[in-house]
Amino acid sequence: MDDASSLPWVLAGPMLRRCTPYRWTCWLALSRLARVRVRLAPEGGTAQEWVLAPGQTSCRLLSAGAHLHYLLLDLCFDTPLPEDRWIGYSLDFQSLSAASEDWLPCADALPALCYPGRQTPGFVLPSRVRSLLHGSCRKPQHPGGDGLVEADRLLAKLVAQRAWRPEQVCPSAPSQSLPAWPSMLVMSGDQIYADDVAGPMLHAIHQAIARCGLPDEALAGVSAHGVKSAQALYRHPACFYRRETLLPRRPRHVALLEVLFGGVEKPVFTSDSAHNHLITLGEVLGMYLLVWSPALWPQLRLDPPPGLDRQTLARYQNERAAVEAFVAGLPAVRRLFAHLPTAMIFDDHDVTDDWNLSREWEEIAYGHPFSRRVIGNAVVAYLINQAWGNDPESFDAQLLVEVQRSLTAPGTAEHDALIGRLLRFDRWHYTWPTQPPLVVVDSRTHRWRSESAARKPSGLMDWEALTDLQHTLKGLPAVLLVSPTPIFGVKLIESIQRVFSWFGQSLMVDAENWMAHPGAGHAILNIFRHPKTPSHFVVLSGDVHYSFVYDVELRGRARGPDIWQITSSGLRNTFPPRLLDALDRANRWLYAPRSPLNWLTRRRHMRVIPRKPEGTPHGRRLLNGSGIGLVELDAQGVPWRIRQLLCNGKAVRFSRREDESRWD
Repeated sequence: MDDASSLPWVLAGPMLRRCTPYRWTCWLALSRLARVRVRLAPEGGTAQEWVLAPGQTSCRLLSAGAHLHYLLLDLCFDTPLPEDRWIGYSLDFQSLSAASEDWLPCADALPALCYPGRQTPGFVLPSRVRSLLHGSCRKPQHPGGDGLVEADRLLAKLVAQRAWRPEQVCPSAPSQSLPAWPSMLVMSGDQIYADDVAGPMLHAIHQAIARCGLPDEALAGVSAHGVKSAQALYRHPACFYRRETLLPRRPRHVALLEVLFGGVEKPVFTSDSAHNHLITLGEVLGMYLLVWSPALWPQLRLDPPPGLDRQTLARYQNERAAVEAFVAGLPAVRRLFAHLPTAMIFDDHDVTDDWNLSREWEEIAYGHPFSRRVIGNAVVAYLINQAWGNDPESFDAQLLVEVQRSLTAPGTAEHDALIGRLLRFDRWHYTWPTQPPLVVVDSRTHRWRSESAARKPSGLMDWEALTDLQHTLKGLPAVLLVSPTPIFGVKLIESIQRVFSWFGQSLMVDAENWMAHPGAGHAILNIFRHPKTPSHFVVLSGDVHYSFVYDVELRGRARGPDIWQITSSGLRNTFPPRLLDALDRANRWLYAPRSPLNWLTRRRHMRVIPRKPEGTPHGRRLLNGSGIGLVELDAQGVPWRIRQLLCNGKAVRFSRREDESRWD
């Protein structure tokens, strides 16, 4: 266990989370317990200062180890913060164990956190959403750039031009390159890949666990291999690239191998690379630190661990180059998080591939103590690192006490009890009071399970959850609706998934789309048809590893709402290029405007206009390339410009062509 003096004070963060004129929420991870002095200084206004001690209502604390302490700073204001104005802030730290009254200044604790020309980080609270950034699917070992780094480059340009002033933005000037200051960063799933981890990343995670002094965790279900604890797992010969061999081999558990470690071959739609699947709570917590912050990386070594054969060693070295390139961009990622309020929601890879895909999957995965623990550890880490800042009120004091007990003694009965509670938890969804409101749905834990066959895909939300969503939307003129999986997807791919599901092979093709389950598909479409739902829906999605935009209009006696399906994926991931080209081309042929196949779908009473990504080959509708989505809205919440900022430096605009609309 390392002494805290060798560690940076701030291991991750500061990350702005839900921020409004009356509320300011900031998440960070510290290597030592400390008081925090917060100073907010609106441009042209009066600065305010608070001194917060861990454990206060406005400074919630969770300690995961001797040198890993999570703080959620949550300030409330009687007098609102100003809108459309730069608000600088600083965080100074004072150790609780220090004998002196010395404070560590923000500039010393958080170097390289400010944009040029600024003395502190800052944020802006726009009076309405004029633009936003959104993306999903960020895999560290994927070759290529990072969409979050592109977002940081954009913010650097906006800071240089003081572009938070709304009068500088004119929707009638489409040639204008820079947008208004983004109201938020929306991350719609797969913020980490707990089920697809590079060997160098896993090696770094184990070093981070030791540096932070995380406690050992007792493991159940793998004792036959001599793996009774986390530390025994880290020393086991199968720890790297062969974790699937630790699962039970008895015939009744064969399906467990398929469900958790990708034993089913998935040649088209998903990766089967799960041989380094994160298992322990410490591993998932360590991964979040290492994908969001550069702080620990200078103290970690990526030399290969002992025991790798020649083929595995070659793979390790290839992955090492990609991971090192990923790490080089982390200072920019950290700076981005410090300047934009960030909304998050999980998708499957934040926990494990195909999470809750079908009733059969759930029965197998939750029916064995080992897989239940693996899934539960990822959910606990999601609560701490993502969900906590989305909606702090959803996590009451008693729940946080249970989380703290599990962090202190992972692997105990209390830990398993917490996992059971979180697997039943029903408040992962949330709403932010922006203009228009941001409504984020949980499409993973409220599944509409098939009653006819256990292997059939579950609906992404059950009747009760969809009814609650409809109640949330009633009376709103416009809404930003975050659905990790696109509600309106690529017709051909959905048809392929339907065929495989009919043969009982939904796992093979990740048959998770809104139309895969008749009840959920009809219910979500009926929400759009309800007379009291918004006139403008902007649906933000990810998941699929390519980007596209559809304009959707409902057909009926009365004109329905205008719907924009905007999908941005991935931040650091792509689809196999040749396969995507073939699917894109075949989809245009088979589902052309006059194709009779359109009448075989559940969306036949809709007018769908696929937008063309400018600068791509003729006819292309699906854009392949790592990057981040940028959406700009007018005063009514209507997108007037939609772009994807690619990691090659290009900004690709999605343009609408009326002659290519169709009744879908």
